[in-house]
Amino acid sequence: MKPRIIAFYLPQYHAFKENDEWWGKGFTEWTNVGKAKPLFKGHNQPRVPTELGYYNLKMSEAREQQAELAKLAGVESFCYWHYWFGNGKRLMADIFDDVLNSGNPNFGFCLGWANHSWFAKDWNADGTSTNRLLIEQTYPGLEDEKMHFQYLLKAFKDRRYTKVNGSPLLLIFDPQTIPDEYIVNFRKWTKEAGFPDLYLVTNIFHPSMKKKELIAKGYNAVVYQRLGNITSNALKKMGRTGRGIFKVWQNVKGIVTHRPPFMTDYEKYYPTMITDEDKEKDVIPQIVPQWDHTPRSGWNGTFFVNVKPEYFYNLAKMAFEAIRHKPKDEQIVFLKSWNEWGEGNMMEPDLTYGRGFIEALRKIGRAHV
Repeated sequence: MKPRIIAFYLPQYHAFKENDEWWGKGFTEWTNVGKAKPLFKGHNQPRVPTELGYYNLKMSEAREQQAELAKLAGVESFCYWHYWFGNGKRLMADIFDDVLNSGNPNFGFCLGWANHSWFAKDWNADGTSTNRLLIEQTYPGLEDEKMHFQYLLKAFKDRRYTKVNGSPLLLIFDPQTIPDEYIVNFRKWTKEAGFPDLYLVTNIFHPSMKKKELIAKGYNAVVYQRLGNITSNALKKMGRTGRGIFKVWQNVKGIVTHRPPFMTDYEKYYPTMITDEDKEKDVIPQIVPQWDHTPRSGWNGTFFVNVKPEYFYNLAKMAFEAIRHKPKDEQIVFLKSWNEWGEGNMMEPDLTYGRGFIEALRKIGRAHV
């Protein structure tokens, strides 16, 4: 068995007009990464890229180097985050467009529709925060659906596009806001284009979301977001009031200990990230090498401490065991993520770990061939 590893890929490592307007001329994902500060003694910030450096994704050479490292790790394809806000409005589109139109790199890909609005968090003098809308996710209806699907279809037809039993894989980030007709029509039009079907995947990121209901809506599989104890079983059982009290307690604890409140020990937590649910045919396990949102969120960011490639090796091993008895084409594992540097959620080499996570995934992948 060779697991089908699909890594999430962020295309924000280049300047573009909207970022210039919102954050200042020349802003890229590297801006927050470079200015990050350690919040306590021993906090692993800032993170510094080594082999690939502070790359500009407009340079095709950088994308080729990424693909070579991903192949080394045993990754089959990148799931490029795709931003379509309605009526053809897209952001960060030129990177994937170039991959699609140029034929390079010669490496698998699929699309994940990040169907959510963008907000900026503004902090007030009293410590509260307000979300300022930057761009709204809209669903204008049939004409938008057709326009969007024609774009998707061009990608689906590429020989590099990831398919499951011949059906192109499309991930929908948020299944709660998207109208059902988009799902129905995308699936219908994919079949009319000559494919067996559309293999639709979505996230479960809140306790109120039920897999059975999502499958009934037309999704083939779900991915449970078990990150940073936000959706742990213990918190689910607390209920809304209990979770609110727990959050207050975390903040008080942070003030007393002079440590950020949303810190989690990776060694203790990673065993909870794969469960018996991941053995189910319509569930895709997700593995996370590391996580630190503080370059974006500061003191209130969620993050892991005590992260080591050997723990990630163990996590990947658990995920591979969970998919062992699934149909061959559906032995899929999502890797979150390849290059989310601003969330401390990456596989790419840095000063701290070098190729440690790449080598860990390569090693366990070879053991499961």
